[in-house]
Amino acid sequence: MNIRELLGKDRFAALLGIELLEASNGRAKSKMEIRDEHLNGVGIAQGGAIFTLADFTIAAAANTHGNIAIVVNANISFIKAVEKGMLYAEAVESSKNLKTGTYNVRITNANGELIAESHGMVYRKKETF
Repeated sequence: MNIRELLGKDRFAALLGIELLEASNGRAKSKMEIRDEHLNGVGIAQGGAIFTLADFTIAAAANTHGNIAIVVNANISFIKAVEKGMLYAEAVESSKNLKTGTYNVRITNANGELIAESHGMVYRKKETF
């Protein structure tokens, strides 16, 4: 199984329309188009949808090393509200050891404007995929 097959099993990401663009060597890029069902009561993208995009992208970057990696801690800062359009997430590995790894994610819109930033830590299992 490769990284695309592994993440292709993520039913929640698929429900939200998240698409993996690339993943290799501790880095990953993905995208999600904001649709009506992503909007909260005040008409902006629900934070949980944007957080899921960040979480998915961290998982993609972390799992490029072949061992199953599970996000165990993550936070997010929302910088700018968004009502529609494509969002892009890019995760970059900032540290890696045998059992853990940390990742920084920038989420931008189609104009390159910063929408959110996230930081996450993964636990690496012994099992490979």
